[in-house]
Order: sequence, then C-alpha cells, then structure tokens
Amino acid sequence: MFEALSSKLNGVFDRLRRRGALNETDVAEALREVRVALLEADVALPVVKELTNKVRDRAIGQEVIRSVSPAQQVIKIVNDALVEALGGGEGDTGQRGLDLNAPSPVPILMVGLQGSGKTTTSGKIALRLRARDRKKVLLASLDVHRPAAQLQLEQLAGRAEVTSLPIIAGQSPLEIAARAMDVARRELYDVVILDTAGRLAIDEALMAEVAAVKAATKPHETLLVVDAMTGQDAVNTARAFQDKVGVTGIVMTRVDGDARGGAALSMRAVTGAPIKLLGAGEKLDALEDFHPDRIASRILGMGDIVSLVEKAAETIDKAEAEKLAAKMQKGLFDLEDYAKQLQQIGKMGSLSGILGMLPGVGKIKAQLEDANLDTKILKRQAAIIGSMTPKERRTPDIIKASRKRRIAAGSGATVQEVNRLLKQFDDMSAMMKRMNKLGQKGMMRGGLAGLLPPGMRGGGRPF
Repeated sequence: MFEALSSKLNGVFDRLRRRGALNETDVAEALREVRVALLEADVALPVVKELTNKVRDRAIGQEVIRSVSPAQQVIKIVNDALVEALGGGEGDTGQRGLDLNAPSPVPILMVGLQGSGKTTTSGKIALRLRARDRKKVLLASLDVHRPAAQLQLEQLAGRAEVTSLPIIAGQSPLEIAARAMDVARRELYDVVILDTAGRLAIDEALMAEVAAVKAATKPHETLLVVDAMTGQDAVNTARAFQDKVGVTGIVMTRVDGDARGGAALSMRAVTGAPIKLLGAGEKLDALEDFHPDRIASRILGMGDIVSLVEKAAETIDKAEAEKLAAKMQKGLFDLEDYAKQLQQIGKMGSLSGILGMLPGVGKIKAQLEDANLDTKILKRQAAIIGSMTPKERRTPDIIKASRKRRIAAGSGATVQEVNRLLKQFDDMSAMMKRMNKLGQKGMMRGGLAGLLPPGMRGGGRPF
C-alpha cells in the first residue's frame, strides 16, 4: 500500500533537498506536486485540500526559511500532516487495535458489504485474540442469506482454534445473536465476534438488519470491514455505515493489493472513525494494528523499524535464534542452520513486505522487484536443502557434480539453482568467519570494511 504515493513524494523531496535554501516559491511548487500525487493516489479531494493547506500554513514561515535544513523541515511538516490525516497527532488517545475494556463477554459486531473480507477478518481477529491476548473467543455467523457462510466461519474457527456457535437451521440473525450472547455468558467466554450478513450494495434491508442486531447485542466494538482495493467506493461505504449505523472502527483488507492507499488517507477525515486494523493477505495471521505515525513514515520512505521488530518478536523462536547466534559466533554454521534461518524468515511474511519496513528501501524498489525476492525462493531453497543427506548438510564441501544432480532431481530444482544456493552459503560462511576473526573490538575499529574481502577494501574495485 502507498507505493505509488511514496515514490512520487520522495521524488518531490529529493528535488527540494538539492536546492538547499528554500523560498516561498519553492515550497508552493513542491506543494502543487504533493497535491497531484495525493489526488493520483485516490485521496478524497476535501482531504487533499485540508492536508496541503495545513502544510502550506506551517511551511511558509520563518521556521523553514531560516532552518539549517529547510527540505528536512518541510518533510517533517508533511509527516505531521499525514499523521493527523491518518488519525494520529494531537488528541491521539494512543488506543491501537481493539478496545476490550468492557465486562465479559465483550461483543464485537462485524459489518460491511459482501466480498469485503468480513468473514475472513472475523477469523483473523479470533486467532489474534486467542494467540496474542489469551482470550476465550466465540465466533457466530449471523449471515443466513449467503450460501455456506455459516460453514465458512465454522471452518475458520477450526483453523483459529476457537469455538464456533453451533448452526441451527431456520434461525433469524437476531435469534442467532441472542443465542451467541447467552452461550457466551453461561460458558464464560471473554469475547463474542458476531459476523453479520453483507450485501452487494448498501440498501435499507441491510442497514435495518445491522441496526437491529446492534440494538439487541449492544456491541462494545462495531467494526466496519472495507476492501482497500475499491478506493473511493470504500470511503463512500464507510460514510454510509457511519451515518446510518455508527461504527467504532474500520478494518481495511487487501492493503497488500492497493499501491495507492488513498482510501486509508481519506477514511478518518471523512468518517471520523479510526482505522484500527489492516489485513494484508489471506493467511489467518495476516492482520496488524494500524499506527498512523508508522504508516506516515512508510509513505515518506523512512521505513517502520518498530513494526519490523514487533513482527520479528511475534514470529521468531527466541531460543532457536539464540542457539543459532551462538553457532554463528563460533563459525560452526552449516546448511541445516541455514534451512532453519530460511524457515524463521518465511514466518515473517513476504520479503518485499519486510524490506518495505526498512528506511530508504523504497528508492531501490524496482531493483528489488527485478531480483524477484519472494518467499517462494525461500521455500525452494529449503526444498533443495531438504533433498540433501544429513552428512551433505553438515559438510557442503563434499557436494560435487553427481550429488548436485541427485539433489536437483529430488527437489524439483535445476543444478544451477543448487549451485546458487551453495554459493550464497559459501559467501555467508566466509563473512561469518571474518566476523569471528575480527571479534567485537576489531568490528568496532574496522566497521563494515573489515567484513569485505581484501580486494574490496580501501577503495578497491569490487569486480
């Protein structure tokens, strides 16, 4: 999400940096380009006007003109304006994700149009609450219109390892909701997620049904699920639900498929409701809290190290990582360890998504895409290592032509791919040996240069 906008804004800021001192004309010119970039990213016109006016009022002043680094000051002002537009900044309560501060069982009402990813999101939230927050969760489908909707939620509940309300044919949405709350009270559930029916478009029948369920269950959270891919249609849907039913938060799905991101920038300003969660991908664990400041940093190419660290902490096995680090320090790293490392990285999601959280990576996005970085490559490499014997994994030097052919055939790869993997492993091993040889003091003295091969140090040509 935001790739196109990020690319254009960074182009504008690069030109500002090259100018050094700025005058009002420079700032006005840059703001015109920012306005165009926002409109092309499908941001609602009133939001574009408000955001650029805020930036202009703050930027055309003595703090920028007399600043030591005027371009950086403008970027800071744009960053602050983006954070505010996304729902952060002054007045931000700090509440992120779901608000469960209510007596159990806490009802969460899921609303939205058909096809927005509402049922899948219900399963994702259930998994998150069980695994991360240690909550006892009950899932209940109130969708009696769409064929197999209740069965779909039941299957998702099984994958999330939470309970699904037993299906009783012929019950109305209100009867199902009342039964779900009754079961939750009697069986001491912490959270009840009520997945309502959607429609292909907003109509009176949909709104009346959702309003009736809301009045009966009095949910602590009413979450509107919208598809980021639909752009301004998502904003219009959010406005309609907020006006007619009232929502406490928004969950944006398929954000990995929308390079523009204008809907996210428009949502808070248009509806007044905060974006609480982002869904990126079909996997049940592909759900993250929405942080306005971190999203603004990503848009401006400053990365999101905090989210990256949090993702690593959630997915990486700490004990395994420490064991691996100890072996690497002793220079005892082998292909079995490399396979474990690939597995740990794979758990964190797509490589492009991980790299997108690193500062400055946006500028080399095209090269990274050309390099075809994908978790499929990790799986392919893991398959190649899996086709090796334990002895080959521990001592890769014995892998010669005949063994390479056998490994390639066993993993469905080519001999060239086996060679590439072994070359990568050799490079990594060589670097680790240099790190081990230098030691901590040597690393501090020589820095990264100490890790380079002798021919590449001191300004030598790398090729």
